[in-house]
Amino acid sequence: MYVLGIESTSHTFGVGIVEYDGKDRVRILSNVSDQYKPLSGGIHPREAAIHHTRIAPLILKKALKEASLSLREIDVYAIALGPGLGPCLRVGASIARFLASYYKKPLIPVNHAVAHIEIGKFINKFKDPVVLYVSGGNTLVAVQRKSRYRVLGETLDIPLGNMFDTFTREIGLAPPYVVDGKHKIDICAEWGSEFISLPYTVKGSDLSFSGLLTAALNLARKHIGNKEMIGNICLSVREIAFNMLVEVTERALVLTRKHEVLLVGGVASNRCLRTKLETMAKHHKSTYGGTPIEYAGDNGAMIAYTGLLAYIHGIAVKPEDAFIRQRWRVDEVDLPWLKNY
Repeated sequence: MYVLGIESTSHTFGVGIVEYDGKDRVRILSNVSDQYKPLSGGIHPREAAIHHTRIAPLILKKALKEASLSLREIDVYAIALGPGLGPCLRVGASIARFLASYYKKPLIPVNHAVAHIEIGKFINKFKDPVVLYVSGGNTLVAVQRKSRYRVLGETLDIPLGNMFDTFTREIGLAPPYVVDGKHKIDICAEWGSEFISLPYTVKGSDLSFSGLLTAALNLARKHIGNKEMIGNICLSVREIAFNMLVEVTERALVLTRKHEVLLVGGVASNRCLRTKLETMAKHHKSTYGGTPIEYAGDNGAMIAYTGLLAYIHGIAVKPEDAFIRQRWRVDEVDLPWLKNY
């Protein structure tokens, strides 16, 4: 069985294909994507949607070529219907509806956040982890419980990835936000050597980054042109934000007495955060698992794989009922494959 997944929730248009042997073997055959990169400012949903519309045929053809398949050989189509940016979501949804209708194949609705978690579990062979999901649009800690992911803590305002992007953009370092696999805040942090006291806001198991962002921006604007001082601010922002994440993840690990810690989402490729979580997990005699860079960010393979899980458990939707859900939370999705946890 071949499942094709389409991802278009934000700045990335991706197509992935997975193969399932009907028993227990799953292989990722292709995972192709292209990103919309704004010349200035943040993501403009309409411009990103135009990018997706233009690039979609090329990405689809490339993914099929890598998998050595044709559209007629695809058995199931999976689509990320949310959460995300409306104009971007509609591009992927329209393509998936058409393909499923034209070829008369099942269409599987996938929650983008659930897909990030499931691909991380698949790669690390994890069964029941404490999940730290950190990206441009999400920051939360979740665990499996009675066929759903339960959120134990989350950002109360701005997601971490968005905060990093906003900070580096406002002080003139971005876009682009990532260079040679490093976020600009990591590059900037290499200029610094001293830690500066900035707001650290953890409320139980929830986090707040807006105070940290505001304080860092106000300080940085007083030192524009001073490379060392800007480096110290970047270093401090990154370390404080990551330490907040480690604290709430550790609290969840101790509370639930689980033995696996999984990092997923676009920020999962950050080496500094990985090191901190790995150290924390080792201290609690738990296993840490990260997500490789090709699967950490938004991608089609995670949609295809999660679509496969859903299809196996009888989840599908008619093309005409495949509505996008911009605010589809991870803890609103029933997931029958988690019923034993």
